[in-house]
Amino acid sequence: MKALILSGGRGTRLRPITHTSAKQLVPIANKPILFYALEAIAEAQIREVGIVVGETKLEIQEAVGDGGRWGLRVSYIEQEAPLGLAHAVKIAGVFLGDDPFVMYLGDNLVKDGIRSLVAEFKQLQPNSQILLAKVRDPQRFGVAELRNGRVVSLEEKPPNPKSDLALVGVYMFDKTIFEAVHAIKPSSRGELEITDAIQYLIDKGYRVHPHVISGWWKDTGKLEDMLEANRIMLEAITSRVEGEVDEASQIIGKVIVEEGANIVASAIRGPVIIGKRCRIINSYIGPFTSIYHDTLVQNSEIEHSIILDHSRITDIGGRLEDSLIGKSVEVFRSDGKPRAYRLMLGDSSQVGLV
Repeated sequence: MKALILSGGRGTRLRPITHTSAKQLVPIANKPILFYALEAIAEAQIREVGIVVGETKLEIQEAVGDGGRWGLRVSYIEQEAPLGLAHAVKIAGVFLGDDPFVMYLGDNLVKDGIRSLVAEFKQLQPNSQILLAKVRDPQRFGVAELRNGRVVSLEEKPPNPKSDLALVGVYMFDKTIFEAVHAIKPSSRGELEITDAIQYLIDKGYRVHPHVISGWWKDTGKLEDMLEANRIMLEAITSRVEGEVDEASQIIGKVIVEEGANIVASAIRGPVIIGKRCRIINSYIGPFTSIYHDTLVQNSEIEHSIILDHSRITDIGGRLEDSLIGKSVEVFRSDGKPRAYRLMLGDSSQVGLV
């Protein structure tokens, strides 16, 4: 069995972060989202992985390499434009051959992994197995309608959903999916939709097995989802201190201080991760915060946020919360006169002022 990870999307809902970085490499609990998918695939005893890449190909290749650190053999499949999930399957035909495979969306997190789900697929041997989860806002997702435990219809982001069962970003297929992706036409969005391909299988009498998952799953396409994923993954950490914490600092609850980090005269209330070579000086870092590598926080307070690497947050005079701060960002208090907000922001930025 093989795996196909989709990492070619543009991540428009996370701009401006994704103007310069792949959304699949934004860290959740100080680990790139994509790495959770690779770990789940390796745990499921799958070794051959194809990663579909687009504009951020070089960044993803640099981060993942040949997959050896996970015991995987990774190939890269270039998609000229994000033309749909079914299009990604179509162009991966040479890599996949006739082998059954798992398709995993690279910006999705399934907390409990996929090992048992892969085992179920191998045991039942349907033509396709789809994972479903109950959601509050099904119009944001592909939606399945079940009748007597069977899938009868699928729709992509319907304005009036027939159910609250969303397609989780993990699918399993045998070779019949290639008949489907070559038969369907682009949707009104100009994409080859995987929901249309699966609907084709249903209409042609192929067996599509639904599995409603009970564990936690998240599509991290929006800021709120990213922060929730960070919160859930931080709750599972085990405390360890590999950096330096001075006597004037307090470490409360589950906290990871990574190698080379330096905590000075600060309070850290977990769950929190402080990344490698970070400096936290005379500051408060509150629950559900992850700070990536080589970042400085000085005379500031942060809570329930994700801070990316090489950033500087200094003397802000208030508490930063519910925030996602990108790479090499500077947030600081200015004493210049006249007093005013002075901002340099990229496209699609969002700023809340108090």
